[in-house]
Amino acid sequence: MTKIKLGLGGVGKIARDQHLPVLAASSTFELVAVASRNATVPGIPCYRDMSEMLSSHPEIEAVTLCTPPGPRELDARIALGRGVHVLLEKPPAASLGAALELAAFSGRAVVSMSWHSRHAPAVESAREWLRGRDVREVMIDWREDIRVWHPGQDWILDAGGMGVFDPGINALSILTDLLPEPMVLESSQLGVPEGRQAPLKAELVLRTQRDVPIRASFDFLQTGAQTWTIRFVARDSEFTLTNGGAGFRTNGIDQSVRSSRHHEYEGVYKRFANCIRSGTSDCDLRPLQIVADAFMLGRHEALPAFTF
Repeated sequence: MTKIKLGLGGVGKIARDQHLPVLAASSTFELVAVASRNATVPGIPCYRDMSEMLSSHPEIEAVTLCTPPGPRELDARIALGRGVHVLLEKPPAASLGAALELAAFSGRAVVSMSWHSRHAPAVESAREWLRGRDVREVMIDWREDIRVWHPGQDWILDAGGMGVFDPGINALSILTDLLPEPMVLESSQLGVPEGRQAPLKAELVLRTQRDVPIRASFDFLQTGAQTWTIRFVARDSEFTLTNGGAGFRTNGIDQSVRSSRHHEYEGVYKRFANCIRSGTSDCDLRPLQIVADAFMLGRHEALPAFTF
């Protein structure tokens, strides 16, 4: 089978840590060029911007966009305007309106919004556990160190940068995948550091259509051990996704994950390939909608100034 010719937009930490290793081993995609203002990939032609890359490589059929959410929208529009399929890193855009526009802009090409955490190896175990159970409560605890995962990336604390919701939206993507019923944000408290525009901390309260309460605690200032858990409580037992979905516990006891060697981004690219072959876009905006509501309803708490 002929590989899909792919271009990569943005060569930062997420591209190097996740996308490039999966693409190097892929039997479906072939990386032929990258577009980046500040970085290169050894052995791969590099261009300053998306237009230059696509003009120089008309054979490119699809692009992956790992640039920050703001520039990502323009690059996506350039690619889609040329009939090139687009895979968007999360969050898919800097605003809900921009994401909706991209979802409607696809036309001759497909758009795939890559909620990579949905492909974590223990998520399917959670889905099996939830089947037939009456969930009474959900608690999300998502805490990581911004200096470790986004070193020096000031844009993430600018307007449109998402702040703590950049990692927090991963938890929301798993939540909305496992509990597909409608849910509403009831309250939001945002901790915003002096001189910044996006929060480093957030506390959310949601409820589902069946009035299941959901509490989410996000913290971008965690040091030492990092915490990424989602706990589902039913009448007879409880299930906790751990390590961002890489592992799980039932009733407090760690369990083995059948697909422990699975890479989240292998799932992302498998889904993207299926979208391309079927001609069907994958644009689930529910996680981003919750974040947008959190900003709209958020009560601000002032935090001390933050520097990397």
